Amino acid sequence: MPKTKMRIDGILNVNKSEGKTSFAVIAWLRRLTGEKRIGHTGTLDPIATGVLPTCFGQGTRVIQFLTNSSKTYVAEIELGIATDTFDREGKVIQRGDPRAVTAAQIEEALATFHGSIQQVPPIYSALKHHGRRYYELARAGIPMILKPRQVEITSLELMSCELPLVTIKVECGKGTYIRSLAHDLGQHLGCCGHLRNLTRLRCGPFHIEDALALSQIKDAFQQGDWKGLFHSVDSPLLGWRAAIVDKTNELAIRNGRSLPLGEHHSPSDEYCRAYTRDGHFVAVLRFISEKKLWHPEKVFSL
Repeated sequence: MPKTKMRIDGILNVNKSEGKTSFAVIAWLRRLTGEKRIGHTGTLDPIATGVLPTCFGQGTRVIQFLTNSSKTYVAEIELGIATDTFDREGKVIQRGDPRAVTAAQIEEALATFHGSIQQVPPIYSALKHHGRRYYELARAGIPMILKPRQVEITSLELMSCELPLVTIKVECGKGTYIRSLAHDLGQHLGCCGHLRNLTRLRCGPFHIEDALALSQIKDAFQQGDWKGLFHSVDSPLLGWRAAIVDKTNELAIRNGRSLPLGEHHSPSDEYCRAYTRDGHFVAVLRFISEKKLWHPEKVFSL
């Protein structure tokens, strides 16, 4: 496969197909492009499809901000069966009868998961306990007491109800497990359930309508027409305030010095973007309230 001989800095909006792990997508992109610094912004399980923003080069330095952004999913839940992984790939651990469940009952149940809630993550997940992944401990048969975590679900919509299958649309914040939501919904309805299929429609500013299949990415690199595929490094941050700095302040930022940037940069904003006067992205600045200064959190080379 052809490999680039130049550095790649930017973000690629990948449409992950079913059956691949997020890690496998990253490994494939490294082989294809020759760029070693690549990371994704939120794991999708092998059965899941959809938006997987992948950051290249200096783009890896904004991963934390994309990971923290809101996400939108369409989830197909099968009622009547619970599994140990909370999805269709797990071992069946419980069965129930969903035939008496109505759409109205499902909508009423969904309302209880709206807002800021406590959610217990799946035991088969990539979270860590004393340095080891949950799924490693689970496979080793080591018992664990899973602690609930606070997550934010901003929107829940029942899209279809054709029992035993229920399809919902979810908008949520960082750390929300849709597998846990599927399991908890089944328990709430008294008939159990698990996640059958999942598609991520959006991650931050990246939408599935603009996401690229791996075949499209491969063709673009083979034809040498790949540069237009990438979003700029600062594209996930465009909702923040922007500061235009002169040469003196640019040098101060590159030397790690904090700066006052004027009253028009509200202290209520934790971060802002800094640019040179000719439009080059310089840094992510973080506001230090006690000093009333903006500190260079991430500095980018031109």
